Amino acid sequence: MAASELYTKYARVWIPDPEEVWKSAELLKDYKPGDKVLQLRLEEGKDLEYCLDPKTKELPPLRNPDILVGENDLTALSYLHEPAVLHNLKVRFIDSKLIYTYCGIVLVAINPYEQLPIYGEDIINAYSGQNMGDMDPHIFAVAEEAYKQMARDERNQSIIVSGESGAGKTVSAKYAMRYFATVSGSASEANVEEKVLASNPIMESIGNAKTTRNDNSSRFGKYIEIGFDKRYRIIGANMRTYLLEKSRVVFQAEEERNYHIFYQLCASAALPEFKTLRLGNANYFHYTKQGGSPVIDGVDDAKEMVNTRQACTLLGISDSYQMGIFRILAGILHLGNVEFVSRDSDSCTVPPKHEPLTIFCDLMGVEYEEMAHWLCHRKLATATETYIKPISKLHAINARDALAKHIYANLFNWIVDHVNKALHATVKQHSFIGVLDIYGFETFEINSFEQFCINYANEKLQQQFNMHVFKLEQEEYMKEQIPWTLIDFYDNQPCINLIEAKMGVLDLLDEECKMPKGSDDSWAQKLYNTHLNKCALFEKPRLSNKAFIIKHFADKVEYQCEGFLEKNKDTVYEEQIKVLKSSKKFKLLPELFQDEEKVLSPTSATPSGRVPLSRTAVKPAKARPGQASKEHKKTVGHQFRNSLHLLMETLNATTPHYVRCIKPNDFKFPFTFDEKRAVQQLRACGVLETIRISAAGFPSRWTYQEFFSRYRVLMKQRDVLGDRKQTCKNVLEKLIQDKDKYQFGKTKIFFRAGQVAYLEKIRADKLRAACIRIQKTIRGWLMRKKYMRMRKAAITIQRHVRGYQARCYAKFLRRTRAAVTIQKFQRMYVVRKRYQRMRATTIALQALLRGYMVRNKYQMMLREHKTVIIQKHVRGWLARLHYGRILKAIVYLQCCYRRMMAKRELKKLKIEARSVERYKKLHIGLENKIMQLQRKIDEQNKEYKSLLEKMSNLEITYSTETEKLRNDVERLRMSEEEAKNATNRVISLQEEIAKLRKELHQTQSEKKTIEEWADKYKHDTEQLVSELKEQNTLLKTEKEDLNRRIHDQAREITESMERKLVEETKQLELDLNDERLRYQNLLNEFSRLEERYDDLKDEMNLMVSIPKPGHKRTDSTHSSNESEYTFSSEITEAEDLPVRMEEPSEKKAPLDMSLFLKLQKRVTELEQEKQSLQDELDRKEEQALRAKAKEEERPPMRGAELEYESLKRQELESENKKLKNELNELQKALTETRAPEVTAPGAPAYRVLLDQLTSVSEELEVRKEEVLILRSQLVSQKEAIQPKEDKNTMTDATLLLEDVQKMKDKGEIAQAYIGLKETNRLLESQLQSQKKSHENELESLRGEIQSLKEENNRQQQLLAQNLQLPPEARIEASLQHEITRLTNENLFYEELYADDPKKYQLYRISLYKRMIDLMEQLEKQDKTVRKLKKQLKVFAKKIGELEVGQMENISPGQIIDEPIRPVNIPRKEKDFQGMLEYKREDEQKLVKNLILELKPRGVAVNLIPGLPAYILFMCVRHADYLNDDQKVRSLLTSTINGIKKVLKKRGDDFETVSFWLSNTCRFLHCLKQYSGEEGFMKHNTPRQNEHCLTNFDLAEYRQVLSDLAIQIYQQLVRVLENILQPMIVSGMLEHETIQGVSGVKPTGLRKRTSSIADEGTYTLDSIIRQLNSFHSVMCQHGMDPELIKQVVKQMFYIIGAVTLNNLLLRKDMCSWSKGMQIRYNVSQLEEWLRDKNLMNSGAKETLEPLIQAAQLLQVKKKTDEDAEAICSMCNALTTAQIVKVLNLYTPVNEFEERVLVSFIRTIQVRLRDRKDSPQLLMDAKHIFPVTFPFNPSSLALETIQIPASLGLGFISRV
Repeated sequence: MAASELYTKYARVWIPDPEEVWKSAELLKDYKPGDKVLQLRLEEGKDLEYCLDPKTKELPPLRNPDILVGENDLTALSYLHEPAVLHNLKVRFIDSKLIYTYCGIVLVAINPYEQLPIYGEDIINAYSGQNMGDMDPHIFAVAEEAYKQMARDERNQSIIVSGESGAGKTVSAKYAMRYFATVSGSASEANVEEKVLASNPIMESIGNAKTTRNDNSSRFGKYIEIGFDKRYRIIGANMRTYLLEKSRVVFQAEEERNYHIFYQLCASAALPEFKTLRLGNANYFHYTKQGGSPVIDGVDDAKEMVNTRQACTLLGISDSYQMGIFRILAGILHLGNVEFVSRDSDSCTVPPKHEPLTIFCDLMGVEYEEMAHWLCHRKLATATETYIKPISKLHAINARDALAKHIYANLFNWIVDHVNKALHATVKQHSFIGVLDIYGFETFEINSFEQFCINYANEKLQQQFNMHVFKLEQEEYMKEQIPWTLIDFYDNQPCINLIEAKMGVLDLLDEECKMPKGSDDSWAQKLYNTHLNKCALFEKPRLSNKAFIIKHFADKVEYQCEGFLEKNKDTVYEEQIKVLKSSKKFKLLPELFQDEEKVLSPTSATPSGRVPLSRTAVKPAKARPGQASKEHKKTVGHQFRNSLHLLMETLNATTPHYVRCIKPNDFKFPFTFDEKRAVQQLRACGVLETIRISAAGFPSRWTYQEFFSRYRVLMKQRDVLGDRKQTCKNVLEKLIQDKDKYQFGKTKIFFRAGQVAYLEKIRADKLRAACIRIQKTIRGWLMRKKYMRMRKAAITIQRHVRGYQARCYAKFLRRTRAAVTIQKFQRMYVVRKRYQRMRATTIALQALLRGYMVRNKYQMMLREHKTVIIQKHVRGWLARLHYGRILKAIVYLQCCYRRMMAKRELKKLKIEARSVERYKKLHIGLENKIMQLQRKIDEQNKEYKSLLEKMSNLEITYSTETEKLRNDVERLRMSEEEAKNATNRVISLQEEIAKLRKELHQTQSEKKTIEEWADKYKHDTEQLVSELKEQNTLLKTEKEDLNRRIHDQAREITESMERKLVEETKQLELDLNDERLRYQNLLNEFSRLEERYDDLKDEMNLMVSIPKPGHKRTDSTHSSNESEYTFSSEITEAEDLPVRMEEPSEKKAPLDMSLFLKLQKRVTELEQEKQSLQDELDRKEEQALRAKAKEEERPPMRGAELEYESLKRQELESENKKLKNELNELQKALTETRAPEVTAPGAPAYRVLLDQLTSVSEELEVRKEEVLILRSQLVSQKEAIQPKEDKNTMTDATLLLEDVQKMKDKGEIAQAYIGLKETNRLLESQLQSQKKSHENELESLRGEIQSLKEENNRQQQLLAQNLQLPPEARIEASLQHEITRLTNENLFYEELYADDPKKYQLYRISLYKRMIDLMEQLEKQDKTVRKLKKQLKVFAKKIGELEVGQMENISPGQIIDEPIRPVNIPRKEKDFQGMLEYKREDEQKLVKNLILELKPRGVAVNLIPGLPAYILFMCVRHADYLNDDQKVRSLLTSTINGIKKVLKKRGDDFETVSFWLSNTCRFLHCLKQYSGEEGFMKHNTPRQNEHCLTNFDLAEYRQVLSDLAIQIYQQLVRVLENILQPMIVSGMLEHETIQGVSGVKPTGLRKRTSSIADEGTYTLDSIIRQLNSFHSVMCQHGMDPELIKQVVKQMFYIIGAVTLNNLLLRKDMCSWSKGMQIRYNVSQLEEWLRDKNLMNSGAKETLEPLIQAAQLLQVKKKTDEDAEAICSMCNALTTAQIVKVLNLYTPVNEFEERVLVSFIRTIQVRLRDRKDSPQLLMDAKHIFPVTFPFNPSSLALETIQIPASLGLGFISRV
């Protein structure tokens, strides 16, 4: 089909737009060949005429169908062109929030400028092991593909990450490395993957800086090779760097920063260790303040400094080297502050004692004068002489900056070198994956040498990329065997030749650098002369003679020639370097320059300030004199070209994977897409070139099955053949006439661009026509049905209406006649009633009117009378009021006048008192003064009297005051001062009187106010009382309401409390499950470490092929019986310990010999101590023998002393064995150590050590007291009870040998000693303290033994007397003696601790504890005695029955009377006790036949379930019956180890794991059922109760078996998961259970897994069959029903979690039809649960998230009501999962609609208050905590028969 035929009406196209780059438009009419204009309508509704190019007549690109928009792979698009790519990326980025998209082999990553939750470990696990096309695009998918190809193809891989600054290259590279570190792990315990990740903070601090485009821009390129071993685990890494931007050290543009490390140093300047660096604020230094932006928002430089230092420490850079690095960096900062002073135009100098230079010299350890001299001078060497020439200030500044750049570049290289040393692999590298993080294509307004090198590198990478894409296309065509046609693609080799070939740009630049007077201008002229008009890719700007233009693959770039030569030379004065090399105080500084004279540094500086790193450095054995300088003078361009060639060789030797990072906008706005910037980068990074190459061939590819499934609707029934391939060929020949548009391959059909869109159009038209026909038919049928219903209804309605009308008319006639009659009587009645009402009304009105007039007249008279009375009273009141006002005015006037007169008089008196003449007269004579005073007093008395008359109520007060004044006058007669005081007092009294008057007036007014207020208050109170009464009634009613409410609230509170109690109960259950889960996880981790330990031990055994002399090999059965569950084992052969400690040194070279010798010495000391204890025992035995010889004369006392001596010997032996056990446990803890942290407080080894220190002392005390207390009882019962052998050690020799053998594993000890020096020092100190405490304890025990021996001699007489007494009196007497002894001991300790009551109290408490323990032991013994008595009675009864039977059989009468004849005497069946007896030496055979070599399938089918468990328990019963504790322990330990061994050997077999899980649980139930505990005996029969254990309490072993059952259950879950995992995705998601519901969409180059079931594809039936198999096996093995339910619940959780996780990571699975498929599949699983009667197992609830996700795919997603329904429905899904499903929802057909972004926002707003986990994926590895409910067996033990097939003939029933 011709492409022009697709341009029909309503077809959508893309047209260029200056703002949006491309705009979508719709054709308004069909295009016909020859048309020059297209009639278009834009999306906003505007019509447009689009003119075609008259020359090319090229039509605008067509737009893809909406169904293809948002595809994971751009190559899946039918139309492959720039607007389609841009639109697809925009839709995925903006609408779906998806930042990754495939473009063929390229992963396009758009920087979201926002943290996304898509990089967690759960996501890593989800992508691990998946095919690249099966999951949504992700950086993890690329990393997984590289990792998988490395392992599959045995070929090294490379991941090439490129893009602009700020596009996210570094982050993408980091995530790729994190993926490798997580998936592969480390081959050693050195955590290499952590070191690889730790290199990032270091390199970012020294190589990253803030730019205007990126806050953390990498200013260098790097290639990291991550090395792997043969098992593909990380073993190391190596880093190569390229083009470090050195110029940034000395210059930063506006709003930019220098490298992060400088600001981190300045932020940490206050630290004590940095005081010597004399740093300050970043704004102080010239090299850090130029950009004016020293702080990055959200970044704490001090905190980042801590991270950098921690990373350095992790990578092995010591603190001293770190401080050296910081000194150099600080020196660079101070060097930048060095200033120069011009002396003339050609010379300059440094100011004297210049502080920055002084600090720089102090830090670098060089002489101030030399550095100051060579900063201002340079040396010129000629053929004959050497000159020292001063330089100008500008040259000096340039030289200073060049020196700073050179120092930083060398420091950068030194750090990279040390990082590589830390990451260097210790073992041979098998393969590697390289991650290249390199800059993208750059073009700015001014482009210089830096951009030239960067674009040159990108040209090389683009060429490699094009060749790789071309190669893949060719391989695909050849693989499918279709005709190969040469694809024309852009080859940029001419551009590369222009740059690097002979007489190229770089060659001419190097040649110009060698010229003595070379300049940028002359170099430009050479370029013009050589390439202008000769090379099409080289151009000259019109308006410039100092620039040139190169046509790169991405764009034209204009380069300015200025600075090219200087940057290519990168000149640094040699004299300055020599000064730095001469530093003696600073050893690190010369290291930076030590190799410069010998060889070119692999990271020698470039003029761009960047460092190209060459991988190999040639170091000649004997260098010629001029060779070093010649090598040193290599230009930067030459070095960069070499390193780039080396990089290309590396990349060409690997399989590349491409990641292209796109920067969506320049403002760092989250999820904002700038089309212009995106198109620029897509053109530059080669994505569009990939599209073009794909479009040039056959970009669309379908398998035959997929094509048939998709386009089955276009075929007729007769076209469908059995051969799918032939069917597709026949259909395509009919649909597409041009055979060049498609090709048939072996497995695929290849289509050219646009053909899939054409097929989709035909398919959509066919479906649309079918829909129209279906709609037409159904609508016609519906209308006909509607018409028939309406016609029938109309006839029925008419019939009823007409009948109703007739009846209504007849009724009307009858009613009319009746109405006339009624009206006649009614009207008469109405008229009569009306008349009567009018008459009654008239009479009533008259009466009312007359009464009203009379009442008005009476009221008028009454008002007049009252008015007269009121006027009378009012006029009287007004007259009185007027009189009172006049009276008050008169009184007030009088008061004012009198006050005025008094003031005048007072003024006169004051004047007289102050006059000089008066004072003179007073001094003349005392008598005149007295007379005048007398007269004055008389006048004052008169005034007082007048005042007293006016104030009668104050008369008493005035009289008293007068008396006082008289007394004052008498005193004034004696002195002048007294007279003055009297005068002043009079004045004060007058003022007081005025004040009192004023207060009187105020009091009167207040009194009046109070009276008024009282009246008002009384009135208000009365009113308030009335209101209160009313309120009281209201309150009563409210009280009743409140009582009712309180009652209701109480009821509600009760109900709420009950609900809360239920919720708390549920929460407690959840907490219990969480705690159980944590415990089981710890158990799982312990099991994993145990397996790891065994594996490492096996590996070490394999490594040692020849056993060393003296090595003792043990039986394989012994090594298989090793277990951690031997609670206390005793070492009987001490000679094995030195051997065990010596062998590791012979096997492992890196062992710390000093530590080993110290431990060996410590073991020797302990052996010597043991030997001394043995000697002490021998001495005691000799003393006992001598005492025995002395006591031969007293036979009755001999037995008691022997018992005493044996008790002492047993006590010392037990102590000795206890010490050896403690040593064994300590050595075992040391051996199992894996990290230095084990000796920290709380660690296992530390706890073991402390427990031993405390337990030893406690055990010795307890043993001593037990010996003293029980001694008398043992002696007293010696004659009555036969002494038994001491069987309390519970130790087997084989187990001891096994424990010793554990420590003999040389590999384990060697690994345990690595890196534990500090830990072992602590342990050694603890051992020393323990030794001292042991010595002290032994000394005290020896003293106590001696005192006890003396006490024994004293009490022998008492014991002899007791032995002569009767048994009853003997026991009583012995107890009396013991009480007396204890009382004496009490008194002794009371006297001993009299000064320290606390110690005495502790002693009493310990005594009470011991008494309680002894009472408990006594109760246990009594219980045991009762059991034994009961058994004796049973045995005695049976013996009696047997004797009676024998007597009856041989009665004398029968012998005499009856004749002798042959009689058949039946043998009486033996009464078995349900026990099995075996010999000790047959234990290993029992374990071998019953556990190790038993085949579960035969046992499960032919014998009773749980038979091995019953047999083992019956053997345990017999050992318990014999009271043989060693046999019980040995059997249980061997059983547990045997089960572990068989599970380790056949742990991947479901039947084996299920069988032993069932038997372990049955064994555990048997131990509980027959334990004798009342809680487990409720369901037993009397006969079963008789079979209970009698001698041993195996509760501890029950816990051990429970833990073992948990481990087996977890292993069973892992086996289930491994079997189901490959089936789940295929069966639950990909397989079409309901055929024809979902169609297949076009696929891209990254082909996803087909959803059509091929041969070997798993289906839902496969899953159900597997579930049936699991269930039948578990039922055959007799597994507990509750346990089966838990297993089924776990299986369904795995199915639901894996399915949902894949759904969330696969866009192609999120559609309406897939939701229907999932719901159908879930219903089938629920049906399976119903068939198996497992609906109450909780399995269905685990599928609820998957069910809700399927419902979410199917429900409507448009309105707010839909959003509310979704929020209420999806309560089992998290907000992140709901939003993810909505974002991924993809229509499979055009009839489905996409989810609008506004709807998703509405969902997010509604769910923002929901508190759920932010995690996107479910934890598919989660294991529910398992419980083992007690399930007693009704099977009688005595009825169990042992089949001969088990090979257990050596066992006999008892």
